[in-house]
Amino acid sequence: MISRPIASNDEVPPDHGPDGAPSSRGGEAYFNRELSWLSFNERVLAEACNPKYPLLERLHFLSISGSNLDEFMMIRVAGLVGQVQRGINRPSIDGRTPSQQLAAIRDQLETISAWQQNAWRKLHGLLNDADIFVADDHRLKPAAHDWLKAYFLDEILPVITPQALDPAHPFPFIANEGTGLLFTLRRDADREQIIEMILIPSALPRFVRVPGDEAIYISISSLIQRYADKLFPGFTVVGDGLFRVLRDSDIEVEEEAEDLVRYFRSAIQRRRRGQVIQLEIEEDFDPQAEQILLEQLGIHEAAVIKTDGMIGIDGLAEIVEEDRPDLKFDSYSPRYPERIREHDGDAFSAIREKDIIIHHPYESFEVVVDFIRQAAADPDVVAIKQTLYRAGSQSAVINALIAAAEAGKSVTAVVELKARFDEEQNLMWANKLERAGVQVIYGFVDWKTHAKIAMVVRREEDGFRTYCHFGTGNYHPITAKIYTDLSFFTADPRLVRDAAKMFNFVTGYVEPSGLEEIAIAPLNLRETIYDRIDAEIANAGAGKPAAIWLKCNQITDQGVIDRLYAASEAGVTVELVVRGICCLKPGVPGMSENIRVKSIIGRFLEHSRIYAFANGKPMPSAESIVYISSADLMGRNLDRRVESLIPINNRTVHDQVLQQVLLANMLDTEQSWWLHSDGSYERVGSQDKPFNCHRYFMTNPSLSGRGGSLQAGGVPKLSLRKGRSG
Repeated sequence: MISRPIASNDEVPPDHGPDGAPSSRGGEAYFNRELSWLSFNERVLAEACNPKYPLLERLHFLSISGSNLDEFMMIRVAGLVGQVQRGINRPSIDGRTPSQQLAAIRDQLETISAWQQNAWRKLHGLLNDADIFVADDHRLKPAAHDWLKAYFLDEILPVITPQALDPAHPFPFIANEGTGLLFTLRRDADREQIIEMILIPSALPRFVRVPGDEAIYISISSLIQRYADKLFPGFTVVGDGLFRVLRDSDIEVEEEAEDLVRYFRSAIQRRRRGQVIQLEIEEDFDPQAEQILLEQLGIHEAAVIKTDGMIGIDGLAEIVEEDRPDLKFDSYSPRYPERIREHDGDAFSAIREKDIIIHHPYESFEVVVDFIRQAAADPDVVAIKQTLYRAGSQSAVINALIAAAEAGKSVTAVVELKARFDEEQNLMWANKLERAGVQVIYGFVDWKTHAKIAMVVRREEDGFRTYCHFGTGNYHPITAKIYTDLSFFTADPRLVRDAAKMFNFVTGYVEPSGLEEIAIAPLNLRETIYDRIDAEIANAGAGKPAAIWLKCNQITDQGVIDRLYAASEAGVTVELVVRGICCLKPGVPGMSENIRVKSIIGRFLEHSRIYAFANGKPMPSAESIVYISSADLMGRNLDRRVESLIPINNRTVHDQVLQQVLLANMLDTEQSWWLHSDGSYERVGSQDKPFNCHRYFMTNPSLSGRGGSLQAGGVPKLSLRKGRSG
């Protein structure tokens, strides 16, 4: 079957194997997905308190923890609320009902919110010490007061609209992530009391920097409060308060949606008006005004977060932009791969000679853009096919595809409209591509196309040759500077033939047969992972070395977890690097005592997926089986998305991925956290020889361009602990 209904956010079943059979182990064998995600955000928040980081980088981590938490509320919590309202009691992987999960989440949210505010107070003081002043009126000189008043009158007053809250005025609509102020006023003439609302337009910045050498930032909300007399002449301000609203932001795809483009244009508008999930207000918010908000927004007090600190922690990202290099990480310029340089920038010549692996962000993403640019300009190139999941707001890749189409080449782009929060951007790109003559395909109604593949077909002396790019990350030039990902370039005929079948599957629903190398979700990727785990179990039973090393962003699928538990019980050594959610419980006697899980949180966001299996030899070795993938080990990736699992057969590339990239992640101590069987995370303790994998790749020359550094002993030998290599 190619088409089946997609599970909406409030009906997503617990991850399980393809047969749908529940695990016999019971819920106590797994961590809760939502609580595990909150633990991940706590690790991000912990970096805001890390004294080893420059000050503005710590502030950046704090703002990230805020934006992460907002998305969690708008998607995951909203989904659970929807389940409760619909009477859905389907248990999570750990056996909790939706209402039980919500109760546990709210308890943990209180802790995280308090931690965020404490972190902000600490950083606020450190910023003052560093001559960066946020919301500090005491630093303002008379000239600054004059400038702020003029700024308010010229830039703010014309775009804000006070609205009275009374029976004569309908309650205004407050958009998702909308921020506003409520003023309690007393008319000077007759002492009558009224309440006014001002919604702060999203087009306004969160903070305004006062001109001058001193870095003084004043929030827009405080400016409105400061000059309230200009808004309400003839009134006395009795009280005021800031609030912020988060709404359900998930877009559910209906099976009967016949026109995806039209459906998503409408759905994006509906998302702005989703159910209110959280109301954030100041601690001393006027009780009468608070009651009005609760009644008009239709929410319970349980959805209200009160704080005596900053509302909207994510807004601190604007302060991070302050031009203070001394308070940021040392600047870093990614290298351009030497292999391409040796061929005078001719990517096709370099790939034709030998497969190439590129390690972003240490190696420049420009090589990927140049691959498409060269194809667009090359008169011998006849066709280009590419998937686009997230391309960003300023995409050189999109422009290169347009240039290719305008040059008369056959260009096909698979644009995924269901990429959450990028739907509107992707609609815009799709329209622009179509106008340029690109054949735009939207893929399946019910599956997201998440695989990252580009194909270039070129006419050469001995016939047509196809060059492929397989990635673990998106074709997104901005995230490619901070996400660690892999780009694999090859002209291997077997991989090329499989890639062509994969495109035909997405564009024409032609289910591929006779795949030679690549595994594709939702067809056979899960089974391929299962087969490799089972092979390690068999090797352990035969007394051969048996080990599994997996690196991914999340692992929540019950079927995969149970398979790994079985591997541990059989004596297979399992090492997992899981950045975010992990529902697997490591180190449980009799179940997972041979499994260890670590999470790496650092300067860059670990994003690549690498799956390696010992294959009967001590890990790591040339005989190990290695894959890179676009897929995490989640039910959605294995069963409800189009994903790719790419075997790495070239010896040089194999060693680079396994014995450089993956091994370095295993060896990292400075940015790593161990997951314990009780669900807690603990930083890896001090080591005699500390190792930072991010710093290593930033300073080790030409890791991805050549394999020489490995042969030269540049990567330390494996020493996780005695016997852990399998």
